[in-house]
Amino acid sequence: MEAQAHDAVRVLSNIESIPYIYPETILIVGVLGIVLWDLVGPKESRFTGVVAIALAALAGSFALNVYYLSHHFPAISLFGGQLAFDRYAIVFRGLFALITAMVLVCALPSAEAAHGSEEHRGAAEFITLLLVVSLGMNFMAMSRSLLMIYLSIEIVSVISFVMAGFKLNDRKSSEAALKYVVFGGVSSGIMLYGMSWLYGLTRSLLLPEISERILQMTAKEGHVPEVVFMAAICLLAGFGYKISAAPFHMWAPDVYEGSPTTVTAFFSVGPKAAGFAVLIRFFSEALAAHGSVVGTAQSPWPVVGGILAMATMTVGNLSALQQNNVKRMLAYSSIAHAGYMLLAFTVFTPDGIAAVVFYIFTYCLMNLGAFLVVIAVADRNGGDETVGAFTGLGTRAPILAVTMAVFLFSLTGLPPFAGFVGKFYIFAALLRAGGKYSDWYWTLAAVGVLNSVVSLFYYARILRTMYFTKADKPGEVNVRPLYGVATLTLLVPTLGLGLYWGPVYDFVARSMTLAH
Repeated sequence: MEAQAHDAVRVLSNIESIPYIYPETILIVGVLGIVLWDLVGPKESRFTGVVAIALAALAGSFALNVYYLSHHFPAISLFGGQLAFDRYAIVFRGLFALITAMVLVCALPSAEAAHGSEEHRGAAEFITLLLVVSLGMNFMAMSRSLLMIYLSIEIVSVISFVMAGFKLNDRKSSEAALKYVVFGGVSSGIMLYGMSWLYGLTRSLLLPEISERILQMTAKEGHVPEVVFMAAICLLAGFGYKISAAPFHMWAPDVYEGSPTTVTAFFSVGPKAAGFAVLIRFFSEALAAHGSVVGTAQSPWPVVGGILAMATMTVGNLSALQQNNVKRMLAYSSIAHAGYMLLAFTVFTPDGIAAVVFYIFTYCLMNLGAFLVVIAVADRNGGDETVGAFTGLGTRAPILAVTMAVFLFSLTGLPPFAGFVGKFYIFAALLRAGGKYSDWYWTLAAVGVLNSVVSLFYYARILRTMYFTKADKPGEVNVRPLYGVATLTLLVPTLGLGLYWGPVYDFVARSMTLAH
């Protein structure tokens, strides 16, 4: 982290902390406003009012975070050390507002097509849940105590269970929600068990205090205590579940396939980004603070993270090769991309953290864009989400096919697209890392490159279907204008960052200041 990250951080009381959580306050007011308007608003304008309130709340949250970034506030610890107000959290809070707004806008056509108060009420409930998840993701990025980490993850998880099963009359949606609940409950229980070990060992819930005591024990014993190692592995069950890292990934394919496609698109980027935000903060502040033990023989975390990264990449890519449902294929793809991000995470350096966050940003663009194309194609093919639905798309909807090709090339990591730049920084962080683990990092980089090659095969299936397979039913595919605008909005930065990325990466690197 930057030098200022090592300075003593001011801890504010509850009252003093309130001005620094105004973005979250706006989201809470937005949720209450939606519920109230849906109950008492005029019937003819009820749906429009709900959407307007939600977008206004997200816009307000985003604008406040831009204000915080532009005024260079120092890192502060809020509510007696429970939450962090730093540039790291602010960047994620702004990103979550953008992701939620994009998903909300793309959900409007199907909601707008509904008729009658019950459907409109269902739409209002969906939008409310979306804002609550966004609120939980904000707290995940800010949490610097075990208590807040658990509560924020549970806010996101429990509401996500409901969103996964939102199609009440769809058996696949209900199955997805049930599997999500089962896996979520198990991972949550394991994570709590690990937290209980850490608390019993350090007598504190606050990450800085946990770090101090672990460093003292490590210095005394000459290695990380076994109990700390086991507690961290248990906590990785909770973090790994949110980022769908192997072996905690098993829920993702079924949940992604069975959930409404808009919800799947949201799950693939929002909660995953939040999972990485809390994972990085926990390891940086509690287990590897200031790099005191990372990169030495005392630290097992690069090895643990590297094994997790290799397993996640390999399982995701090899499983995706066999998929015919595009949503399920992209689910396994998202698992593989979690593995790529974990590669840079294992370095535990400012370069590594900046590479992860930059890749999260590019991943959100290209993966959300790919899902929006799937939504657009399924919307015109009776809900068909298989590879066959893309047959002849290159001639039937040339612009849509080109955008899908760009997103897929970017997901593969080919130049000149944003995904290539993101992977370049990940591999660069690995290869620049020295110390006793330099050979290990080179091995991880080699495995990452091989996995990127494997991913090209299943992405190429969609490309071949779009451009080299004749459609049984020729004719143009007319996409809803909103879908077209949304995909083009994501296409521009996906292309732009592949050609000119320096200022964005520099901004991300400067913003990786955590409240130590």
